[in-house]
Amino acid sequence: MTEQQPYEILAKHGDVELRHYPAYVLVQAKSRGEFMRAGNRAFGPLLSYISGSNAGGQKISMTAPVLQSSESTDEHTVSFVMPADFKLDSSAAPLSSALKVVPVSEHFAAAIRFKGSWDAERFDAVGQELMRRVHELGLEPIGELYWARFDPPYKPGFMKRNEAIIKIAKPSKEIR
Repeated sequence: MTEQQPYEILAKHGDVELRHYPAYVLVQAKSRGEFMRAGNRAFGPLLSYISGSNAGGQKISMTAPVLQSSESTDEHTVSFVMPADFKLDSSAAPLSSALKVVPVSEHFAAAIRFKGSWDAERFDAVGQELMRRVHELGLEPIGELYWARFDPPYKPGFMKRNEAIIKIAKPSKEIR
């Protein structure tokens, strides 16, 4: 079974979950082009990395979710979350200059889960709803929205789990 990124649900407000994520490590690839194509194009180098194309030839287990964020309409970052036991050392350094290993500090986030196939319009609509709800709840968003895909492309769309996520400042006790 695929390891999933750990987090703790602090509170639920309708379909919005307030979460705490422990620190983790990402391996990222940037890609230009339309949202879906850029995501597909960035996936290959990331898959090569976890398949052993790294300084130590180390095979790294695939985890879920795969994350994607957009810096603009034609520039996107796709990230693999490394397994919880992943050690940030030079033996797993990427061989490709197109990849970057990024440690992420523990943080809080708000998320909305949704089912269905992947497309930019759907992610955008759910992301806008998440931002509306975050402001409605009086939470402070940090950074940009990102999307999480939990399932392989061959899984039927109605069974796929996806999420829109935004980092937030630590929620006050009243929000919980």
